[in-house]
Amino acid sequence: MNEKILILDFGSQYTQLIARAVREANVYCEIIPFNKPFSFEAGMKGIILSGSPFSVNEENAPSVDIHSLIEKLPVLGVCYGAQMTAKQFGGRVDKSNKREYGRAKLEKKESKDLLLNDIADNSQVWMSHSDSIVALPDGFELLATTDSIPIAAFKKTGTGSEALYGLQFHPEVYHSTEGKKIIKNFLVGVCGCKQDWTPASFVHETVEKLKKQIGDDHVIMALSGGVDSTVAATLISKAIGNRLHGIFVDNGVLRKNEFQQVLDTYKELGLNVTGIDAKNLFYKELTGKTDPEAKRKTIGKLFIDVFQEEALKVKGVKFLGQGTIYPDVIESLSVHGPSQTIKSHHNVGGLPDTMHLGLVEPLRFLFKDEVRKVGLEMGIPAAMINRHPFPGPGLAIRILGEVTEEKVKLLQEADHLYTQALKDTGLYTSVWQAGAILLPVKSVGVMGDERTYEFTVALRAVTSVDGMTADWAHLPYEFLANISSSIINHVRGINRVVYDISSKPPATIEWE
Repeated sequence: MNEKILILDFGSQYTQLIARAVREANVYCEIIPFNKPFSFEAGMKGIILSGSPFSVNEENAPSVDIHSLIEKLPVLGVCYGAQMTAKQFGGRVDKSNKREYGRAKLEKKESKDLLLNDIADNSQVWMSHSDSIVALPDGFELLATTDSIPIAAFKKTGTGSEALYGLQFHPEVYHSTEGKKIIKNFLVGVCGCKQDWTPASFVHETVEKLKKQIGDDHVIMALSGGVDSTVAATLISKAIGNRLHGIFVDNGVLRKNEFQQVLDTYKELGLNVTGIDAKNLFYKELTGKTDPEAKRKTIGKLFIDVFQEEALKVKGVKFLGQGTIYPDVIESLSVHGPSQTIKSHHNVGGLPDTMHLGLVEPLRFLFKDEVRKVGLEMGIPAAMINRHPFPGPGLAIRILGEVTEEKVKLLQEADHLYTQALKDTGLYTSVWQAGAILLPVKSVGVMGDERTYEFTVALRAVTSVDGMTADWAHLPYEFLANISSSIINHVRGINRVVYDISSKPPATIEWE
């Protein structure tokens, strides 16, 4: 049984960062909404209370009974969690004179405590709060302060399962320079975690769980060639071998040569995958469609039709494999409820209901970077693991306006040259996502002595951690000049190349 830390989410924008910091310390953790019941199962080592956009002094402020928690496990309150702790035990939390946001210097008052062990005096921390703890409860000890707030870190005096700590700042964010060390001190020094959660241990335990879940039955799974579905399929295959039936559909809007390349990789990995060439079906149904959502829905519906038709050919299937990852799960369980607008290509809607299959989701508690580590652990080629994200509707939403086979071939060539140039110059790994977009406009150009009237391609490259926000990648001018010349010289039908320097927000990563 792996050790586990439970993170109770009170709605902070930083909650996932707490989980990432815990996972990076090789300790498994899960996030649940503060109001979701849970049991103190074997292996649980501690609880972290997240921040929140609420004030503890609001009438309906979210709350949990911390007294009952510390009877069982050590607890660390972060920002709102610290304020709630102070208030519940008889301290005082008041509105700050001004919103305290930004960097501060931590002045330690107690140098021997486990939580701040080996943390430098005047270490930089990140504040983001509008309330402040102005008086600690009886039986609590001040551990640190800053110039702007009198109580930055504290603990309840006591030992063992009664260990209770509070931090007014956010140790999980990048700007708290020793924040991850503080979290590690809580995990190891206070909770006694062994830090034995690794990609290798995850693979071993997950394969054993899959064997028990699936038994002697068969699993069918739609594969995209992307990281998540490939890693999920490899895990399932390790558990049940050829009783996993993968289906990879060529929808006509994949990258250049991608269909065959992906099938070849799957064969190398020993995966039982059937490739379906459905290009012409997709092109026919996309004819005349220019609205982005109409294109998405057409591709999504056709994919389900093709997938179901192939699935019916496989006997004994009881389960559907999916590459769901943790951020999707967290969003659906969010304190604020699921996101109101999810693009229709972000999930394969309808498959579980219409096919009456049980779900197998071996990655549902992993973040994207952890999925990649697990993939490398299982020997999946780095070229596939490190591939940039690619939208479900593929090049269909990178061709603005109507999608035709001719336009797809144009864009495939331009996109291939662009991606290959990024790899050849070592820029590919420094960019989170890159692609070419075919614009629905033509412009005049000159080729030798001839005037041309051809398409424009926009190049897009962004840097990001998780795709929620993104900045345009500052690619070298020389690189942009070279790739522009390469595309114009080699792709007949394109005579102009532009570079997109919009960030998200307000723009999106994809154009449609």
